[in-house]
Amino acid sequence: MNCLGCQLANKKEPIHLIYENDLISCFLDHDPFNAGHTLILPKKHVEDLDELDEATAQSILKASMNLSKILKLLYKPDGITVCQNGGVFSELAHFHLHVVPRFKDQSFATFYSDEPFDNEHLKQQFVTIKNQLKKSLSEM
Repeated sequence: MNCLGCQLANKKEPIHLIYENDLISCFLDHDPFNAGHTLILPKKHVEDLDELDEATAQSILKASMNLSKILKLLYKPDGITVCQNGGVFSELAHFHLHVVPRFKDQSFATFYSDEPFDNEHLKQQFVTIKNQLKKSLSEM
């Protein structure tokens, strides 16, 4: 298990877990674009979208739909961006899907910039955000 994505998805590294089942783990991104920015990773090592088995793909899609609903309720964003970067564009070399609440005044180009986000205030709220999301998901 040399893969960081596998270690994160299987809780071998510290994460702010929001939801998990036998196939996937959903947790807060360590470098959030906005409050509630969540990653969905399969527990089994998979690098690219086209390598997912059907059950895992369905689990990822259902989790992204549920997370989108909760993020809209909690944070009232102008929209949700769901994105996945494969191949050389994947920082983890492990499939991961971003679910990101977004607001009109934000350029998503910043998401792909090498410049660090101004997000220390969000990092300080990880436990609060995690608890809000977990509670809301459990009530669905």
